Amino acid sequence: MLALAPSRRSSGNLLLDTLNEDQYSQLEPRLQRIPMKLKDVVGQRGVAPTHVFFPCTAVLSVLAFMQDGTAVEVGTIGKEGFIGIETLAGGEQWTETTICQIEGEALRMSISDFKEAIADDTPLRRITQRYLLVYLSLVSQSVACNRLHAIDARFARWVLMTHDRVDGDEFTLTQEFLAIMLGAQRPSVSLVASAFQQAGLIRYSRGHMTILNRVGLEDACCECYGIVREQFDRLLGVR
Repeated sequence: MLALAPSRRSSGNLLLDTLNEDQYSQLEPRLQRIPMKLKDVVGQRGVAPTHVFFPCTAVLSVLAFMQDGTAVEVGTIGKEGFIGIETLAGGEQWTETTICQIEGEALRMSISDFKEAIADDTPLRRITQRYLLVYLSLVSQSVACNRLHAIDARFARWVLMTHDRVDGDEFTLTQEFLAIMLGAQRPSVSLVASAFQQAGLIRYSRGHMTILNRVGLEDACCECYGIVREQFDRLLGVR
């Protein structure tokens, strides 16, 4: 099982923190810590990437857009992962559009530095390949969840996944984003949020969410959250 090397300070990204001090020190000069603001576009479908990104406190949303401009979330990436699996797999363009969902910081690395760092059988290549497996599991489980489970269970799953990725029990998230994440209309999202608030599970006002009862959210959630969390534990040993 991968674990944070105890001999160095955390980078803030759990994937990078599985590297030991010598491995990370070789990468650190190539990493730049940057702020990310709400709705910042990290990568756009069909455009060649210039950097890969390792979120620290920011949470990013991978969106699939339709021709009429509507979008649905197909993946969420926080401090447990990275944005750039297309480059890892040999692609030359972003396959989907990724935006900042929750403001925070990320570490970025140029595409040329990343390609050099994953050449041959390097530590970074191994951990990013393992993350790719986790990400595919997340996407496939999300597809099944959106098709088979009720919106209240999906709401609980999404809130729990976000809670895992942020520091503390509070984060900012508008109903517009919640609707995109859940593939639902805003009135439906508003009704679910109100019901969860009345049940004492969350406090939600003007886009600001506070987790009040995590155990209650886990009880309200479908099986998908536990399945994905188990994948993160088994393949990466981090959350």
